[in-house]
Amino acid sequence: MAKKFYVTTPIYYPNDIPHIGHAYTTIAADILARWHKIKGDEVFFLTGTDDHGKKIAQAAEKAGKTPKRFTDDLIPKFKNAWKKLNIEYDRFIRTTDKDHEKIVSEVLQKVYDKGDIYKGVYEGFYCTGCEAYYTEKDLVDGKCPVHKTKAEKLKEESYFFKLSKYQKPLLKFYKENPDFISPKKRKQEIINRVKEGLRDLSISRANFDWGIPLPFDKKHVCYVWFDALFNYYSATRQKGKEKFWPADVHLIGKDISWFHCVYWPAFLISAGIKCPEKVFSHGWWTFDKEKISKSRGRVINVDELISIAGVDSARYFLLRATPFGDDGDFSKEALIKRHNGELANKLGNLILRVSALIEKNRIEKTENKLLRKLKVKQITEFIDNYQFDKALSDIFSFIDVCNEYVQNKKLWETKDKKVLFELKESILKIADLLWPFIPESSEKIKKQFSAKKIKKGEILFKKIKWKP
Repeated sequence: MAKKFYVTTPIYYPNDIPHIGHAYTTIAADILARWHKIKGDEVFFLTGTDDHGKKIAQAAEKAGKTPKRFTDDLIPKFKNAWKKLNIEYDRFIRTTDKDHEKIVSEVLQKVYDKGDIYKGVYEGFYCTGCEAYYTEKDLVDGKCPVHKTKAEKLKEESYFFKLSKYQKPLLKFYKENPDFISPKKRKQEIINRVKEGLRDLSISRANFDWGIPLPFDKKHVCYVWFDALFNYYSATRQKGKEKFWPADVHLIGKDISWFHCVYWPAFLISAGIKCPEKVFSHGWWTFDKEKISKSRGRVINVDELISIAGVDSARYFLLRATPFGDDGDFSKEALIKRHNGELANKLGNLILRVSALIEKNRIEKTENKLLRKLKVKQITEFIDNYQFDKALSDIFSFIDVCNEYVQNKKLWETKDKKVLFELKESILKIADLLWPFIPESSEKIKKQFSAKKIKKGEILFKKIKWKP
C-alpha cells in the first residue's frame, strides 16, 4: 500500500510579487513532492497565500483598491512564478477560500467553548510587517528585530488565547516528538523560550475588518496567525484529502519558527487535532550578508532569478550552494559558476560525448558494473533528511566517475559497445535522481537515452560568459 506524504510551504503575503525567498521554500517543497512520487508515495503538496491581516489592508489602501481586489490582482503573479519554476503543487489555497474560512470559524468556536479564549485588553508592541506582537525586550532600539522598522504601540480590546496554559503540554510534546522542531540547531532555542514561560496571545483585532469574524463576537476579526496556520489543516478537510492530515513536513523560513513550533501545536492541542510530524526551518538568502527584504530594497524576483541561467540552473543552485538549514549569500557570479562548472562542464559534457559515441557505435547489453559506484542508498538518506546539497554532491561525484570512465576507456578509439551500454544505463539513473531538482533537463535526458536510436542532442546547458 502506498504511503502518504503531505508537504506544505508557508502561505505567502500577496502584498508584492514573489522573490527568491518565496522561490527557495517552494522549490524545496516541489523537490520533496517529486522525490516522494519517485518512491511511489501518494503526495499532497500545498502552497498558497495569506490574504488577510493589517499588512494587506494597508498595502491595498495604498494601491487604492479593496483588499480582496488587491489580492485577486496579485495571485496570478504567484501562480505564474510557480509555473515558470516548474512547481507542481496540488492545491493553491487562499485564506479567503470559503472552505478555509468555515474551518477557522469552527475551530475558533470549539476553542472558545473549551474556555481557552477570553476577552481582555491588549497593551504592547506590534509589527505590521511580520504581523507579530512583541514585548519591549524583544525590540532592538524600539524597532522590530526582523524588519528594523519602528514597532507600533497598541492598547485595544482583544480576545486572548490561553497560550500560558500550554507551556507544559508543549514541552511534553517536544520530548515525545524529538524531530518535530528541525533542524536540531533550532530546537533548543525554542524549548528554552517556552521554558521561560508563555504569555497569553491576542488573537483578535477590532480596529479593522479585513479578516475572518470571530463566530462569538462579530465586531472582532481573527488575528492573522490563528487564521493563516489553519490553512494546512483546512486543505485536508476536503473530500478524499482527509487521509493526508497530519502534515509530514511544514517547510518554513527560520523567522517564522516560533509561530509554527509554539502557537501552531498549542492551537491544535487545544482544538483536539493531531499535530504535524515536522516543522523544518531553513535559512535565509542574503545579499552582502543582509536578509533579502522588499521593504529594505534588497530583493531579487523570480523573473530576475530565472534570467541569469535558466530555470533548472536556478533550482539547482539554490539547493546545492548551501545546506538547507543554513543561510546562504546569493550572487549572480556564484550561480553562473555552478551552471558553467557543474551543469555545463560535468553533466552537459557527459550527455554530449556519450550520446555522440552511441549514435556512431551503438550499444550492446551487458552487466552494469559502473552503476555500482553510484551511492543510491546514501543519496536517498540525504534527501529524506533534507540534506539536498549532500545528495547533489554525491550525484555529481558519480557524474565525475562517468566522465573519467569515458576517458580511461578511450571510447573514441575502442568504440566499446558494452561500456557505452553501461554509460547509457548510468545516465538514465542520474536523470532519475536529478528529476526532482532539474525536472526539465532530466526529462530531456530520459527521452534522449530511452530512444531506440540514441542521437547526439542539443547542448543542454550552454556556457554563460561572465564579467563581474
